[in-house]
Amino acid sequence: MRKYDHLFFDLDHTLWDFETNSKLAMKEVVNQLKLKAIIDDFESFFDYYENVNAQLWEAYRNQGISKPELIKKRFKDSLEYFNIEGIDPVEMNELYLQLMPLQTKLFPGAIETLDYLKGKGYQMYIITNGFSEVQHKKIESSGLQPYFSRVFISEEIKFPKPDIRIFQHALKTCNAKKSRSIMIGDSWDSDIIGAINTGISQVAITNNGENKTLPPRKEWGMKEKGHFQKDTPQFKTYIVPNLVYLTKLF
Repeated sequence: MRKYDHLFFDLDHTLWDFETNSKLAMKEVVNQLKLKAIIDDFESFFDYYENVNAQLWEAYRNQGISKPELIKKRFKDSLEYFNIEGIDPVEMNELYLQLMPLQTKLFPGAIETLDYLKGKGYQMYIITNGFSEVQHKKIESSGLQPYFSRVFISEEIKFPKPDIRIFQHALKTCNAKKSRSIMIGDSWDSDIIGAINTGISQVAITNNGENKTLPPRKEWGMKEKGHFQKDTPQFKTYIVPNLVYLTKLF
């Protein structure tokens, strides 16, 4: 008898390759705004933007800034740092948000793994932080839509992960028991801690060692059949190398 019926997935950095897709979109933004002649080193510009964006998203999750502040400031700060004038940061953000969800790069094995899980009869859903219009387009453009019965987006629910209220809302909406539900994601602070605080099991994906959000390896628990596992009376925590490994776990 299987342990779980309801699989809740994170989207960005778990299924949808955020870094690759974001960079592709940014390159197109730079081309369309004719900034290639001004930006000598695209990699440096993109790295700076990513760092600023990550800090602002952290503030947004903690309700320290609003959505309009986030979408303006991340480009305003980046343009100012590289002394780029004459570009409206809000318009640049709008172009980026038009192009970014049209990118379709998924993590290796995503579709094959979802096909396997769907074939096994699991009920699958997405719980994601992000802007509503962007996240829906990502899911549609990348071919993920047919696999998921419901999509829960923090902007719509009003509570971003790791706030337990977004998890509770998803469980209630799906009529899913905690004991039969599991959260699958890459972010320890958002996905795993949120699920732990909600009282459901979790799968943390290391992305073959590329994921830097996980706690030190000595805290991972016991090695079991290729993955790490830590048990508590209420739930289990699994740490697996990649999406494909889910076909072994479930």
